[in-house]
Amino acid sequence: MLPSGMSICSSVPDLLFLPELVFGAAVWILVACTKVVPANPQAYVMTVSLFCFISTFIWMVMFLCGAHHNQSSWVTADMVYHCAAALLYLSSSVLLAYVTVVISPFNQVNFTPYKLNVSAVVFSFWTTLQYIVHAALSVIRWKSF
Repeated sequence: MLPSGMSICSSVPDLLFLPELVFGAAVWILVACTKVVPANPQAYVMTVSLFCFISTFIWMVMFLCGAHHNQSSWVTADMVYHCAAALLYLSSSVLLAYVTVVISPFNQVNFTPYKLNVSAVVFSFWTTLQYIVHAALSVIRWKSF
């Protein structure tokens, strides 16, 4: 059964909504704080993190309001969304790690952008792990439904 209202704070996969939001916001804030010469990879990371942040927030609000009446389609939609979000976050985390390695501190006088990028990589992979766990638990819930 999909939870509704405040019961999302007590169900195991849906308990991950808040950490996904917090660490996802940290990713896009840290990426927004840095300026890298090839801005295209970070634009993708920023797009993925903002899309997942907004989508997860909307998804959580819909669960809080109890907008899911047809259980089977919502369980499937929950599984599909979290699997897609996990794949998107994984691709953006790998790309962000690559950009961070390319702008190593040995190429710069100021280490601050490098430190911010390393922090963004750590938060990005942590958020990816949360989305992967949420997706796995959503698949288990989908199979048992």
